[in-house]
This record gives sequence, structure tokens and C-alpha cells, in this order.
Amino acid sequence: MADEIVRGDGYAVAPELDSLGEGYGFRKVRRALDVTEFGANVITLPPGYESGSHFHDEQQELYFVHSGTLVMKFGDGTEHELAAGGAARVDAATVRGTRNGSDSEDVVYLIVGGKGGYIGRDAHEPEGEGTARGPGLPDS
Repeated sequence: MADEIVRGDGYAVAPELDSLGEGYGFRKVRRALDVTEFGANVITLPPGYESGSHFHDEQQELYFVHSGTLVMKFGDGTEHELAAGGAARVDAATVRGTRNGSDSEDVVYLIVGGKGGYIGRDAHEPEGEGTARGPGLPDS
């Protein structure tokens, strides 16, 4: 059984992928984690499966492959293979389609979409916090 989503003051955590749903197709990350500023979905395609092509009016998308092999086909006729850890940015009006590039394993990928541009670097360290720490890093 999948762990339930945990909600706290200003956050939501899905401890594993199955917390977002099961089986093939879309897992609605935005709905499950109460995301309000951008679209987000995880898609699982079985071996040999191909999605239909689509484009958007306004939403740029970022594709990130979690596991398996994703083949992206674009409206200009090109195809690009993305392995686990691979990523692609696609502008709204660009026609794109996806397919599982494997005959034997699922492909799992995240799509994040939004509109409006980069907000800029607005991160701040809480009072008393330092920079990254860990093995091999200098003490703060």
C-alpha cells in the first residue's frame, strides 16, 4: 500500500510515487500536492506505448525522465531519446509527442508546465543557517 501524502504548514510530501496514484497514465502531482503556481504531472507509459501529439496556447513545459527511456518526437519531424536523468524544454506552440523507447520496461517522467517567466533568485537563508554542509565540504 502506498504511503499517504503528508501535509504540513506550507508543504505537502508524497513519500513515494505510488502516493500520487497507481498504474499507467497521468498521476496528477498538482492536485495531490496542492500545487497552485504551475502544472505538474508524472506519466507512466508501458513498453511500446505512444502518446498522441499536442501543443499548448501558453504553457511552456519541462520534461524530466525519472526511469526508463522516453523518445520525444517534435513537429519538425525530429526524434530525441532521453534516458533516466534526461530533460527537455518545449515551448508552448511546439508540437510534441512521446513514446516509450523500451520493449521491456516502463518509462516514468515528470512534466512541469507554466507561464510567466523566471521569478529571479529570491532564496534566503533563515537566521543562523549556513551554506550546504556534508562530507568533504568545509565547515561553515
